[in-house]
Amino acid sequence: MMRIWNHNTRSSANTDDAAGAAPTGGAITTAGAAAAAGVTAEGASQPEETQRVPLRSEIAAEYKWRLEDIFTDDESWARERAELAAEFPKLAAFHGAPAKSAAALLACLKAQDAFFSRCETLYAYAKMRRDEDNANDKYQAFTDIAMSLITEALAAASYIVPEILAAGRARIDAYLAESAKSADTAELVTYAHYFDDLFRQQEHILPEREEAILALAGDPLGAADDIYTMFTNADLKFPDVKDERGNLAELSEGRYVRFLESGDRGVRERAFHTLYDTYSTYRNTLAASLSASVKKERFLSNVRKYGSAIEMNLDADRVPVALYDRLIEAVDGHLGLLHRYLRLRKRALGLSELRMYDLYTPIVPAADRRIAYEDAVSLVKEGLLALGPRYSADLARALSSGWIDVFENVNKTRGAYSWGTYRSHPYILLNYQSRIDDVLTLAHEIGHSMHSYYTNRTQPYIYSEYKIFVAEVASTVNESLMLNYLIGAAKDETEKAYLLNRQLETIRGTLFRQTMFAEFERTVHKKAQEGEALTPDTLSEVYKALNDKYFAKEVAVDGRIALEWARIPHFYRPFYVYQYATGISAAIFLTERIRAEGREAVDRYMEFLSSGGGDYPLLLLSRAGVDLTSPAPVEGAMRAFEAALAELEKLV
Repeated sequence: MMRIWNHNTRSSANTDDAAGAAPTGGAITTAGAAAAAGVTAEGASQPEETQRVPLRSEIAAEYKWRLEDIFTDDESWARERAELAAEFPKLAAFHGAPAKSAAALLACLKAQDAFFSRCETLYAYAKMRRDEDNANDKYQAFTDIAMSLITEALAAASYIVPEILAAGRARIDAYLAESAKSADTAELVTYAHYFDDLFRQQEHILPEREEAILALAGDPLGAADDIYTMFTNADLKFPDVKDERGNLAELSEGRYVRFLESGDRGVRERAFHTLYDTYSTYRNTLAASLSASVKKERFLSNVRKYGSAIEMNLDADRVPVALYDRLIEAVDGHLGLLHRYLRLRKRALGLSELRMYDLYTPIVPAADRRIAYEDAVSLVKEGLLALGPRYSADLARALSSGWIDVFENVNKTRGAYSWGTYRSHPYILLNYQSRIDDVLTLAHEIGHSMHSYYTNRTQPYIYSEYKIFVAEVASTVNESLMLNYLIGAAKDETEKAYLLNRQLETIRGTLFRQTMFAEFERTVHKKAQEGEALTPDTLSEVYKALNDKYFAKEVAVDGRIALEWARIPHFYRPFYVYQYATGISAAIFLTERIRAEGREAVDRYMEFLSSGGGDYPLLLLSRAGVDLTSPAPVEGAMRAFEAALAELEKLV
């Protein structure tokens, strides 16, 4: 009901394998003098390549998001928080409304929406301020205060759903029929899908008192995620690593992929060993944290009378568990394509043995250009022209209106996400490193933001949070269009080869890798359900076995990779990552439709972007032209992978 989490995220831990190689030359411009974007009043400009992560104060204002569009200052936030806390009695005043009349029920639901949209706004501002610098005590406190307020609000409103269900389907249907003929309560018809979904899940919704207790427990139940986030973003530090010139360079999660892209194998090996040896130091703490998160899901699924945590999480989107299982089976059946690609990589790099740290370095030697952020913006505008003039005009505003926080700084949350509130425009957090992957990440996150922008302009608050299942479609359509554009604009075979490799890496990292993550989640949650302790050794054994299945036929799998589970933040959002795999399958399918059909397909797609959570995800995608219950989208993605692989094999 409230978008209180960063629900459209790409962490560096997640996108390692989505990154193919360093940027190439040709049509892609260099950073060069463009890095000197001009000194602002703050005395800082776009960061150049340095050995040190800059402080927040050293980043120019034009590269920071404008959170003042939510609250002009911290004092405005504090006033809103005080006013909202004082209005809790108003939310509690609607007890009995669902049983009284259509008018009383409508007033109750509108009050709930207004209250929660204000809570969401408070939380989003506080959390995004904290994400700028996770070591800032002030915004740690703001975030905790806002989260506590949300917990109280959920508890205060916890009677509403049980009372609607107690009123019964027949009475609610009678209210809807009455409202369809009455101007006074006509808005109640807007909630028809909301009612359908509630009664669909009725057996899993608890009586009022129990729902209130669960709502109050929300804050402590989320402690594992909070602890992991603070530890990995603020406290965890890595030793320096010697770069290609023998200089010590700071290693961070944000810079890790750049080290793995190095043409110097020694640099890659040192970065890989340093990162995982550091994580190994804290393996017991991190295992306890992940285990606590898994136990939370087991507890909730038991309380809500689901057979398993996976069933509970997928049912929220009305997605059958069979779809999840079929995805894993389908990808397992195409591992031969992955192995064929890895053989090409080994041959192109001239290696007798491929190691895990060799999976990201460019296999095209000329792919060594850097891309200034301003050039990335221009490329994204050009690459997404296929989505039509309306999308292009709105995109241009989004890229120039304070939506985006661009560069890495000390203690900034790593990775990338799109977020925001119903009352504000969307926001994007980046850690831009001047690579082609960062250009594609920008396109990816702006896809999420445009999805939110169109949804918020067309849908009521109750449907403004589109489901995660469809969230990754909009972002991945953008990535797919961008890659097709860049490949088509390639000036020579070297550049084309690099971009084809990047296309392969996108599918490898998003379809193969995320499905491997999905299988890991399915396995560890099943072990927990069966009463097995999730020790560091247990988690590592499961993860190592999966890496052996996916890679060992062509790669010497270093035992250190068994600890990679410790650095994947999405495991704290259970049964989330599989949607990257279904998302890219749907996106490749929709991209082909857009390219083949033009305006007709674009119109269907724009309607999809404006639909929010107004219906079940599989139905929304079906109307856009893709059926994820059939094998066609995954098979289509595999055909795209094979076609790009065959073309690259001819060029390399």
